[in-house]
Amino acid sequence: MSFSNLLMKTGANGGLRGPQTAALALLNVGVRHGHTMRGKPPGVARSLEQRLRDENVTDPEVVARINIGFPQLKPSRSAQLKERLEHLKAQRSSKELEQLARSNKLVIDLEKVQQAYVKTTGQHDLRLLADHYGIFEHLFGSAFFVPRVPLTIRYELDANNLSPVYNGNVIKPSEALKAPLVDFDGQLDPITGKTSTQGDSYWTLLLTNPDAHYTNGEAECLHWFISNIPNGKLNEGEVLADYLPPFPPKGVGYQRLVFVLYKQTARLDLSAHKLDAKDHVNLEKRSFSTLQFYRQHQDELTPAGLAFYQSNWDESVTSLYHNVLQLKEPVFEYDFPKAYLADQKFFPLKQAFNLYMDKHRDPKQLNKEYLQRKLAQTHPFDGPEPALRFPNAHPIRDVPSWLRTEIRKRRLGIGRVQDY
Repeated sequence: MSFSNLLMKTGANGGLRGPQTAALALLNVGVRHGHTMRGKPPGVARSLEQRLRDENVTDPEVVARINIGFPQLKPSRSAQLKERLEHLKAQRSSKELEQLARSNKLVIDLEKVQQAYVKTTGQHDLRLLADHYGIFEHLFGSAFFVPRVPLTIRYELDANNLSPVYNGNVIKPSEALKAPLVDFDGQLDPITGKTSTQGDSYWTLLLTNPDAHYTNGEAECLHWFISNIPNGKLNEGEVLADYLPPFPPKGVGYQRLVFVLYKQTARLDLSAHKLDAKDHVNLEKRSFSTLQFYRQHQDELTPAGLAFYQSNWDESVTSLYHNVLQLKEPVFEYDFPKAYLADQKFFPLKQAFNLYMDKHRDPKQLNKEYLQRKLAQTHPFDGPEPALRFPNAHPIRDVPSWLRTEIRKRRLGIGRVQDY
């Protein structure tokens, strides 16, 4: 049926019957809100993500991520539900708790809330945050792990103030000049989540910066290395690399500093990674690769804890470079490319000729002209001329339109005048 015949079969009131309405809808499939659609309609055309996935085909077995951490033995669902119901029943039967709640005097202990959060979903959330910040990708490649041992890390600012390490918070280099206070349960079983007092357990703590190596983009900078920590007693561990404060240069933005806690199967000899006292501030000697270290000792070490923060430049970094590292402080600046300027045309259409000509003039000459005009209107002792109270009330006569516009902008203080 032709379109003209379809129009002839409209009713007296201008409406179309069912089949004719469907045919007309088919004719208008390429029209949406009065505009012609370009390309395939939504629902038929593939998204950018789908097209990139088809172009960059990868082997699932090659890109599959591997969990190198400890597994977790969870109680049965019925046992969890039973424990939860017993807790709710005890809370509801407490008359004291009810009275405090009714009188608006109930105080919630945030420390207990934090402990409950860490024991339930806190470490899983930490793993997602580490993925978001690219921690696992840049340290372990395609591997990851769920932290099973919570780490409490705090930098001591003074006798009364501490700066804790959360999940990616910002700590300035001036706050991290001294080695932090690290606490964890050294007798915690990462699999069962229970504390065991049978025998000694040994741990290794590493602090690395995947963004601080300047000569090798694939390497990290080792800031701290302590091995054979017995039962979580950090001061009794073997220090293989003394603590080095963060030193993010000016202009590079934020750098990530990552604490990784490993559980050892037994006491290990890691003296091959020990730094001599003379190499304490040698950045090349502090080159490190977490992935190679783990591959070398993966039979004796298993990652169990994780914490990280970010740091950017402040004034203390200058002193650290000059007095500790004995290096000239690097400063990074972005070299902005010059603005694109098309070739000059003989007759530029729809453009103000004075603005167009100024684009192709030397900026120094323009600045000189503006300075001369400003000094000509400034008294050496009384200062500049007072501004007009009503700038638009004063007529501008006997000048071209483009100059009238320029004078009006100067009076109002708008336009290019604001750029100088």
